[in-house]
Amino acid sequence: MVTIKELTELDRSKFSSAAAGWAAVSNRGNAAMDRVSNEMIAKLQMTQQGHAEKAARESLARLSSNFQYIHAECGLIRTALSGLASELEGPQRKLKEALADAAALKFTVEANGAVKYPATVPYAPNLSGAQPKGVPFAASADPNEGKARAIANRIATALSEASEIDGRYARALAKLKTDGNLSKTDWADVARDTKEMQGAAGKYLKESDIPKGKSPKENAAWWGKLSPAQREEYISVHPASIGALDGLPATARDEANRLVLAEARGSVKQQLWDLEHGPKPKYEHHINPITGLPLQGKENKRLDWENKIKYLQGQLTGMEQIQNRLDRTGEEGLPKAYLLGFDTKGLGRAIVANENPDTAEHTAVYVPGTTARLSNAENEMHKGLELWRQSKAMPGNPSVSTVTWIGYSAPQTARPFEGGHIIPEASSLSYADKAAPQLSKFLDGVRTAQGGPDASHLTVVGHSYGTTAIGDASVNGGGLGADDIVAVASPGMLVKHADELDAPKGHVWSEAASFNKDQVPAGGKIVRLGGDNELTPWLSPLNPLTQNVPSDRVFGANIMQTDSDDHGGYWKSDSVSLWNQAAVVTGNYDSVKRD
Repeated sequence: MVTIKELTELDRSKFSSAAAGWAAVSNRGNAAMDRVSNEMIAKLQMTQQGHAEKAARESLARLSSNFQYIHAECGLIRTALSGLASELEGPQRKLKEALADAAALKFTVEANGAVKYPATVPYAPNLSGAQPKGVPFAASADPNEGKARAIANRIATALSEASEIDGRYARALAKLKTDGNLSKTDWADVARDTKEMQGAAGKYLKESDIPKGKSPKENAAWWGKLSPAQREEYISVHPASIGALDGLPATARDEANRLVLAEARGSVKQQLWDLEHGPKPKYEHHINPITGLPLQGKENKRLDWENKIKYLQGQLTGMEQIQNRLDRTGEEGLPKAYLLGFDTKGLGRAIVANENPDTAEHTAVYVPGTTARLSNAENEMHKGLELWRQSKAMPGNPSVSTVTWIGYSAPQTARPFEGGHIIPEASSLSYADKAAPQLSKFLDGVRTAQGGPDASHLTVVGHSYGTTAIGDASVNGGGLGADDIVAVASPGMLVKHADELDAPKGHVWSEAASFNKDQVPAGGKIVRLGGDNELTPWLSPLNPLTQNVPSDRVFGANIMQTDSDDHGGYWKSDSVSLWNQAAVVTGNYDSVKRD
């Protein structure tokens, strides 16, 4: 229990000073992590080869992780101390005001909070026990007794509030410890520490103050009103919420999402270890008593256990792929990567930028199609990276950022009976319908963080079903605000003509290989992902001829040459397909090789 003396003499500025010190350590940890990852490891990979280089790189990767751990934990300590200093101001002020009122009345406050007062009127008890009608009961005829009781209650309230605050932060701080040896469990511990601090500092750093369901402009306005210290504290304590806010600077989202990624990796590793080293469920055999055959659809705990491990291993693979990209900055001229979005829910989300989109003269957001998911992140990030390489190599050495947007739950099957689905998921519009508002909001956030629609030339590039999501966002989800749209191997964009999409007239582009190399555009017509054309009234609605897709000349897009040999080959290095995309992304329209 906090005493009157302790609370009265408390110098809250010492907590604030200590918080500033921990903040400095946290920031230095973050800067050191960035230097190790983006300078030292990259230069080592560029200049050295062999077993020694591999061993040194692994050591530096651990060092980088240690610095990030310092950044995370020290950031939590800093927030605890800042919150403690802030929250104790209220009860300390209440106590001092109560003590001042007692002194003004010449009352004496004892160490235990009792208040003594000089008597003003001798107490005369009512011996009859009768209370006059209409007169409220009075415990004493001395008016100082009521005043003393009120002051004593105020003192008790202040001390109780201070003790609750002190205990809440003390419990959270007691859990912020490590043995100095980062094991598989330490980042899982950081996740738990973060949750503890969210509870401890909930009154000081309110999660409810973080915008939810607001526009990117409203998010940016809220962020702009925060002090630098408040921003750092929100990133430390609520990284997932901050990392998901469209409209915030790429640097802030990247810092927050890197913490989320590290904590998620630790948590998944811990879950995998527990499953693999814990009791293994036995296979269950459910037999039909009549036929003697195995029953279908019965729960099998062993199968559930195996599927859980497989799912977690896939999630971990994707996270390792993302971390590898973050660590490769500087290698062979690779730009810094920014993690603009991340979570592990369902199939997982990952939004990774090559170069800072907030400052780039040209920005391309790539929307992947079927099979995009966290566990397959490397494949989609590779396409975004190849597009950056080719765009950067265009005449004039343009400033370019390419963003891989695995920001929606994409369909995972494209052929009948694939993955146990009679009807392939890619034939359904539901995935595009759900993606549309998310994509529109993200693109609005990119524009907001850049400073407006004229700050950067924005191209939205879609592959396969990703183009369907782009079309849905363009006409139903809230728009794109794009300067150019590139549709690669599109199965349809839900409109019959390019002019219906949210891009300036003449700025919709398409490339698709011939039918014998890529059947997706034709397949999109069959499942009606395109737009009804003028032949619709004369033919059966199920006839593919009634659908326009971007690779049809009647659709009105600029048809570009392609040398892809299949549905996934449009991002091969030095290919015509990739060149054309880069020409559009950088605004070199005259360099596009048209078909």
